[in-house]
Amino acid sequence: MFDYIKWRGDVDFNTLPFNPVDNIIFSQLSYLTLDGIVPGPDEKDGISIDLAVRIFDEKIKSPQGIKLTSFFKEDPDLIRALANSKRFGNCHLFGYVNKFDEDRELQFSAICIFTSDRHCFVAFRGTDVSLIGWKEDFNMCFKKEIPSQAEAVKYLEKMSPLIKLPLRIGGHSKGGNLAIYAASNCNKNIRNNITDIYSNDSPGFHEYVIKSPGFEAVKDKIHSFVPQSSIIGMFLEHGCDYSVIKSNEAGLMQHSLYSWEVTHNDLVRAEKSTLSSQYINKTLREWINSLDNERREQFIEALYEIISAAEVKSITDLEKSWFTSVGKVLKSLRAADESKRKLIRQTLKELFQAAGKNFEKYLKHKNGH
Repeated sequence: MFDYIKWRGDVDFNTLPFNPVDNIIFSQLSYLTLDGIVPGPDEKDGISIDLAVRIFDEKIKSPQGIKLTSFFKEDPDLIRALANSKRFGNCHLFGYVNKFDEDRELQFSAICIFTSDRHCFVAFRGTDVSLIGWKEDFNMCFKKEIPSQAEAVKYLEKMSPLIKLPLRIGGHSKGGNLAIYAASNCNKNIRNNITDIYSNDSPGFHEYVIKSPGFEAVKDKIHSFVPQSSIIGMFLEHGCDYSVIKSNEAGLMQHSLYSWEVTHNDLVRAEKSTLSSQYINKTLREWINSLDNERREQFIEALYEIISAAEVKSITDLEKSWFTSVGKVLKSLRAADESKRKLIRQTLKELFQAAGKNFEKYLKHKNGH
């Protein structure tokens, strides 16, 4: 991304049309904590990226500071690089919303970005570091609609009449899922005003969504990208084709958009995903499909209850003290009632069985047989 900003930062969107690299930049931008900087949906004004950065830096230096909710340490440098470029510096940000509700198991954030070619990009944030955010993602396995998907539809329907310009919408990880879901379920007039939908290594959907008339209506507008070793982007069903992108990282680290390779005007394509990715995805898909909705829900709820009892609130908690956190989770597991322990043991046993069944096929492919 930073290379692209150096290469193309001096060219506006009228001279060089919007392309997939711009999409991942705006999708990444949505992870920044911009509370109190970018006007919300009920405010008329917007703010340029250039001005937003100046306020952002002032707030970071203040005694109170800004608490970043993103996984990505590069985000502050990204928005500063954007501010210093002709292409992005004058883009206007508005309609920022950032919601977190533990009781509803909701984590949702979105932002609108005006570009110089008289379009608006609506960027939905992916999952943050909170355990609730990850729990909400896993709820997609058994729910027809999760709270953030409902919020995405409401947000798009609220903002679209105010924007009155052609829309591009997208996001990274869960954000891409929200973009597709919102487009599939919004008012028909709004849907017709959407020119492109970008999904960047995003999980799929419950089959109910894939079979809906709304999804069918927007399917041809979807640009879906996954890295070579994608895991999250292969989760659940997608119902559309995707392009495989080269990354300079390995394994799960390829999920980061900062690792995706770019050319001057595009993402660098790969022929196909890696064999390890195909193995993991086939295993997870077979395992999930072998569980009915009720069983999926029981397993996820039981696992979440045990992790919550261990006082783990975020991925950061796990990273700070991995051994301590794992010890607490195991202690919580031992304290759980026998029915929950039996459910978790049996469900994980089926996962390992699916992995073992596919492993021989994986080795044969790997060895060229």
